[in-house]
Amino acid sequence: MAIVVRIDVELARRKMGVGEFAEAVGLTPANVAVLKNGRAKAVRFSTLESMCRVLGCQPGDLLEWVPDEDEERDEEDDEDAPGEHHPGRDARRTRPPRGPARR
Repeated sequence: MAIVVRIDVELARRKMGVGEFAEAVGLTPANVAVLKNGRAKAVRFSTLESMCRVLGCQPGDLLEWVPDEDEERDEEDDEDAPGEHHPGRDARRTRPPRGPARR
């Protein structure tokens, strides 16, 4: 999992229960559990805003990006091989311009 949800940390800091938090944010306790357990596929900005307002925190206090092991290995490989050719990425940069400019 690349995004880790840290709601439980912020709830513990404020000594707030899941039920109280869920009611204040406008979610069901079951939906808060889905977020806490990392099973959510997406979070609406309006929900994130409500959570931050209720907890008095920033989005970065609730969400953390943790690279997968494969991503970490890829980044290490990129750092070890300067000037290495990346076909997909390099192709986007060198694509010829489209036909004649329109007026």
